[in-house]
Amino acid sequence: MPATDDRQDSPAPASAPGRTPQTDPRALAARILSLPHPGPGLAAADDVLVDLVAVGDDGPGLAAHLAADQRARGLLVGAIANAPFLRDLMRGRPGMVLGILTTSPEARMDGLIARLRACGDGSEAEVMAELRRVKREAALLIALADLGGVWQLFEVTGALTRLADASVSAALRFLLGEAARQGKFQPPDPADPEAGSGLVVLGMGKQGAGELNYSSDIDLIVFYDTDRAPLAEGVEPATFFVRLIRRMVRILQDRTADGYAFRTDLRLRPDPGATAVAISLAAAFQYYESIGQNWERAALIKARPCAGDIAVGQHFLKEIAPFVWRKYLDYASIRDIHSIKRQIHAVKGHGRVAVAGHNLKLGRGGIREIEFFVQTQQLIAGGRLPELRGRETVPMLYALARLGWLDGATRDAMADDYVFLRRVEHRIQMVNDEQTHTLPETPDGLDRIARLSGFRSREDFAPALMERLKRVSGHYEDLFDQEPSLSGASATWSSPATRTTRKRWRPCAASASSAPRR
Repeated sequence: MPATDDRQDSPAPASAPGRTPQTDPRALAARILSLPHPGPGLAAADDVLVDLVAVGDDGPGLAAHLAADQRARGLLVGAIANAPFLRDLMRGRPGMVLGILTTSPEARMDGLIARLRACGDGSEAEVMAELRRVKREAALLIALADLGGVWQLFEVTGALTRLADASVSAALRFLLGEAARQGKFQPPDPADPEAGSGLVVLGMGKQGAGELNYSSDIDLIVFYDTDRAPLAEGVEPATFFVRLIRRMVRILQDRTADGYAFRTDLRLRPDPGATAVAISLAAAFQYYESIGQNWERAALIKARPCAGDIAVGQHFLKEIAPFVWRKYLDYASIRDIHSIKRQIHAVKGHGRVAVAGHNLKLGRGGIREIEFFVQTQQLIAGGRLPELRGRETVPMLYALARLGWLDGATRDAMADDYVFLRRVEHRIQMVNDEQTHTLPETPDGLDRIARLSGFRSREDFAPALMERLKRVSGHYEDLFDQEPSLSGASATWSSPATRTTRKRWRPCAASASSAPRR
């Protein structure tokens, strides 16, 4: 992003007479627990700070704060030295940086979300600019709260998800409001055009689960209810909603001088090669009931209404539940589950556990294996056990343990490994704001990720990472040591944890054998 002034970013709070910003115990700077080591970039980072505090009216205030608070200064130096994207977010914006350091990150995030809720009354260009300004500040706020140990993983992913939800909602609210002013759309409440609109946006994947990545696209599915949509006479629902969603995508992801808000992917919808970007509920139900696939069942586990008419989204999830959560397991389901596993294994680089160049999402021992470990058991038993119908990965590990599908040691190890891998994944992405999950190949690149992750160097980082990758891979392979038959007679489940899971599969398999055939 180009360097610019921060006059349109959230201002730094004024200090009361005789009181310094550091005295607020909820301020980000007062809660710093960890500092990334700057490494060889220390001198260059110092130069960036010198330039930053020389800008505008807020520069001296930031300089005074950093002189009095060496931990805050160390946090900025470590971020600037290792992450060019974060460096560029700070450049030319001392007021924004000072405000982030001297206010509560929770309150600051609430203020950013409020700005998104209030931005629907301007022009399309103004809405786009505000979405990008808010994203810019939130990206720096979240990164500093993360790197400084102020927020733990789920506070980070929760803030990223709230930002995405509010951005989608702001774009949608602007477009529906514009259509209302043009007489094409007649909302029950003009002040809240999303409510009762008949149009719902489902957040999928990590957004649906509230676990969004630092630099991630957002996976969305859009449905509309033709009976509920308050369109003016003569307005054809399919044409209206498809055009609206295409514009929503442009508002969110087109790059401008201010950057972009969110890259948007609509390909998880039914039959994306043949269907429009917005689909009627009737067509969606017909698709899932007739030719819906098991991978779509897995995807819908995490579906959550995130914008638009939330009541329509809740209705859809209620009606589609029998498709996702089947009481009986059949042979085709078992085969498809293992087919998904084979597709994961087919990813380049999955055959080995490594550090340099390893894909932390799709590689062996990576994040996807933990997610699939959970989702497999959700698909198998969720129809009988409503406690397994949650969206979030770690809470579902705990649910599996409570129900006796995992022992406590396995649950704790996988939860800890998931948190570690997700934190490293975020640091890979915040270096250059890239949607990548792959560790650098070069020693210098690995050193940078190691320092951002709280290690001194790659030599300290590599053993800790390898230990976790191997442990995850072991649990994942134990779950699928041999493909179990429905009778439960042929598979070998070697670890105590997966022997427990094995026992739990048997009643599901037996019920599948006696399930009524359609």
